[in-house]
Amino acid sequence: MYNYTKLFTFLSLLILSKAGFAETIQIEFTEDDAYSIQVAHINAGDTIEWLPKNEGHNVEFFGGPDMSSMPPTSEMDEPHTVVFKASGIYLYGCTPHADMGMLGLVIVDNDFHNLNAIKKVQFSRVGKSVLQRLLKIAQTPLSLK
Repeated sequence: MYNYTKLFTFLSLLILSKAGFAETIQIEFTEDDAYSIQVAHINAGDTIEWLPKNEGHNVEFFGGPDMSSMPPTSEMDEPHTVVFKASGIYLYGCTPHADMGMLGLVIVDNDFHNLNAIKKVQFSRVGKSVLQRLLKIAQTPLSLK
């Protein structure tokens, strides 16, 4: 009986400690009409906070693993927080500046199952070029970054 109690206690602590490891990453709107972190690799359950350190920007999601449950668009010049629960690639940008290349990616659980859908999102030539660069960065092994 004692061994079962130890095993149950160990497993309970393991589950609780895993839940306690969710991270929060902060991304700022920069003076250069960009996000301070353009490609964020996170785990499911992690949170990203976007912070308006420069005026005239927001966060709008253009693609993700499940388009029917995309996070809402933020208000202009307001902080925005999203907890990412589904694995996959999320593509976001500043509504008025996305075509000028103010884009970002969130890669949840290093899952690229929706890569082809993300590649098909339409932007201007500049926006498309920035997206291609960000996708290359996202797919570079973390050990090489």
